[in-house]
Amino acid sequence: MYDLVVIGSGPGGYIAAIRAAQLDMKVAVVERYATFGGTCLNVGCIPSKALLESSERYEEAKDHFGDHGIIIGEVSFDLKKMLARKDEVVASLTGGVAGLFQKNNIATFQGHGTIVDTKKVEVKKDDGSVETLETERILIATGSKPITLPGVELDKEYIVDSTGALDFQEVPGHLVIIGAGVIGLELGSVWRRLGAKVTVIEYLDEIFGGRADKDVSRLAQRVFKKQGIDFELGAAVTGAEVKDGKVIATFEQKGESKTIECDRLLVGVGRKPYTEGLGLENIGLETNKRGFIEVNAHYETSVEGVYAIGDVIPGPMLAHLAEHEGVACVERIKGIAGHVNYDAIPDVVYTHPEIASVGKTEQQLKEAGIKFKAGKFPFKANGRARALNDTEGFVKILADAETDRILGAHIIGPRAGDLIAELAVAVEFGSSAEDIARSSHAHPTLAEVIKEAALDVDGRTLNL
Repeated sequence: MYDLVVIGSGPGGYIAAIRAAQLDMKVAVVERYATFGGTCLNVGCIPSKALLESSERYEEAKDHFGDHGIIIGEVSFDLKKMLARKDEVVASLTGGVAGLFQKNNIATFQGHGTIVDTKKVEVKKDDGSVETLETERILIATGSKPITLPGVELDKEYIVDSTGALDFQEVPGHLVIIGAGVIGLELGSVWRRLGAKVTVIEYLDEIFGGRADKDVSRLAQRVFKKQGIDFELGAAVTGAEVKDGKVIATFEQKGESKTIECDRLLVGVGRKPYTEGLGLENIGLETNKRGFIEVNAHYETSVEGVYAIGDVIPGPMLAHLAEHEGVACVERIKGIAGHVNYDAIPDVVYTHPEIASVGKTEQQLKEAGIKFKAGKFPFKANGRARALNDTEGFVKILADAETDRILGAHIIGPRAGDLIAELAVAVEFGSSAEDIARSSHAHPTLAEVIKEAALDVDGRTLNL
């Protein structure tokens, strides 16, 4: 009898399992795929970052080394080696998760997990055999899968989802991407750098689904267009078909029907919770209209003893949020006051420039009727950014007009994904803009832009 059976070994599942084991629970993890780590490690966060890094280094060598006085001959790349490196990075990390399970004495079962009742999980293995696990509690951490579009059928060669776009064996002449969200813009950046013409078709009139800070999204779109990415905004894709090795996509834009021809079509319109075949009906657990599993503050579902975290519950689909929820869930099971502050969860887009945010946007604060002050400082006025020759973007901090407490922060610029951590901590601990402004930041560093933005909340920047 296990204390906890976790279904799914993605960031939420494996971290929850490890924390539960640390709290002296007997834990088992069920994973349907051959490797651990879920979407993030296998076909999401990690492989995409490996390709983003490789393609960015290629572009830097090709276009920007001369700015530093480094003269080299014609620059080329080996796509097979890039893809092999990506796979090596993935293998090292998925193998690392397996090692962590062993270290923490967590039992693992490879196969499809189905909930039989609140105390039993059935694991159907690839060889057809079935094993039944008895448990006191069940944690559903099965993640999500790509959304498909009516009239756009994936064939995994010409019309692909994000998984397929991570493994093109040659650079497409023309890549069309449906969806101007994180998936589309990151993968579009990879293939554009390597020589593809990239066109992004977006249903809304702005990129990032309207969720990003307006100043950030406007600058990002200008920069991406300058880099060579074309946008068709306010456009609804109605169908796609493959003819003679080409993809013909049709879309409606401003009442007009249009077509576009490309070599590959990437459907990147988002993800949906993965709950099919879990046996939820066996325990009377229903999903909401959008397919998510509803939970209470302890991440317990409407069925006692059955919990859920990560992409299968409502909220942002972020690997680090799933980890946070997993820890909070098992700690609450053990009577520890684990918590998740959803206003302090950072979000990062790994394009160039990088984009990162935490907390509220200006739009959200205005809609909520919250009075705020805004401070902003550009990277072009920062010495470290100048030395890096990477000055596009800014840091923007939003603080309560009365208390000065930081309510949100938004960064577009070099290493934004790393810089946002300071501001996430600030939001988590209720820091004021004055707290940041009065804290010494090493010189010369990019982090000084955060300090200057905090100073600007009260209109007293020192270096602009």
